[in-house]
Amino acid sequence: MGDHPSRRSRIANEFTDQIFTSPINNEILRDEVYCQLMKQLTDNRNVMSEERGWELMWLATGCFPPSTNLLKELTVFLRTRQHMGIAVDSMNRLQKCLRNGVRKYPPHQVEVEAVQHKTTQILHKVYFPDDTDEGFEVESSTRAKDFCQNIANKLGLKSAEGFSLFVKIMDKVISVPEGDFFFDFVRHLTDWIRKAKPAKEVGYQSFTYQVFFMKKLWIKTVPGRDLQADLIFHYHQELPKYLRGYHKCTREEASQLGALIYRVSYEDDKTNLAKIPDFLNRLVPGDILRAQSADDWKRAIVAAYNRDAGKSSNDAKVSFLKIIYQWPTFGSAFFEVKQTTEPNYPENLLIAINKNGVNLIHPQTKELLATHPFSKISNWSSGNTYFHMTIGNLVRGSKLLCETSMGYKMDDLLTSYISLMLNHINKQRQT
Repeated sequence: MGDHPSRRSRIANEFTDQIFTSPINNEILRDEVYCQLMKQLTDNRNVMSEERGWELMWLATGCFPPSTNLLKELTVFLRTRQHMGIAVDSMNRLQKCLRNGVRKYPPHQVEVEAVQHKTTQILHKVYFPDDTDEGFEVESSTRAKDFCQNIANKLGLKSAEGFSLFVKIMDKVISVPEGDFFFDFVRHLTDWIRKAKPAKEVGYQSFTYQVFFMKKLWIKTVPGRDLQADLIFHYHQELPKYLRGYHKCTREEASQLGALIYRVSYEDDKTNLAKIPDFLNRLVPGDILRAQSADDWKRAIVAAYNRDAGKSSNDAKVSFLKIIYQWPTFGSAFFEVKQTTEPNYPENLLIAINKNGVNLIHPQTKELLATHPFSKISNWSSGNTYFHMTIGNLVRGSKLLCETSMGYKMDDLLTSYISLMLNHINKQRQT
């Protein structure tokens, strides 16, 4: 609050971390913080000090409530200072905190800077796979599940199921668990990165991050059922996987899909058809490009394009998805790994995790070597350089050890798919 001058300048987060970390972890200290704040905000004649005190009160009411013994006094205190707009906001935050529970981490830098700039409404930019973005209001009490639902409602999606928030920070893209407070998760990530770096490098520097909203679990995804989801998410998430050559695909299918990809970009404009050989890698998967000459690909794609005359760009996106939907690898997350435990499989392996389970694919032929349903996977673990999985009995079951830097993503996907499937089973039993 500035009453006791500091010998050195500090960024706001240093103070708020010191003030809120202990009460978050020790319930007995929460009342002490509120008592000190109420005392400091009573007859405080220093305008700057009072202003900062209210900033701290606003942050506190978004982190934890007081005990039932102090709740009445705090409520009366906030209500009798209604001339302070921030007191009304703090009262609302306290009510939400009582409903939603205690945070696990002190306020994130975004929250601290918001109240310091007199902006208690925090708008957060969220990016989508179709290269658009939009701002959404996020509160200290916003959990990832609520955030996802808000986004789904605003975009007009039929359901938020299977969608997730992802935070991109440095070279990692990590899914936010739906039960976590959004700001807690981002704070957890930045603290984790700070601890992993040498102290001299980090200090109290802030880490920039981006938030993405994408389809994560493809259990009930059927193209055509939710047009908004198809146009914003499904098409734009499936297209790069297709072009990387992860699916098994015939030349005829590739020609038809190439024509649809062209139509998404150009609709009925034929002026670029003659230039198809120049951007063939944007229409045909890399692994089958050499199956025929560029001119043969152009002829086949143009023929398929002419058969679809009159189709709009949006129609073409849905048609593209309907073809890929027929393949067993539709809606997969793909991982290129090295394996050493199974002599019958190639050392380099393509793993696809989708609604059917964990699929092992030959990286060259794209043959499906094995599918392990989630019900048969008894154990799994991951580290910075590996992913390990046990299929069948823990003692006698077969093991698969993979060398990969994407183990954390595979682990999270497996956990999330199994959790969603168990939820569905429990709902069916209850009905």
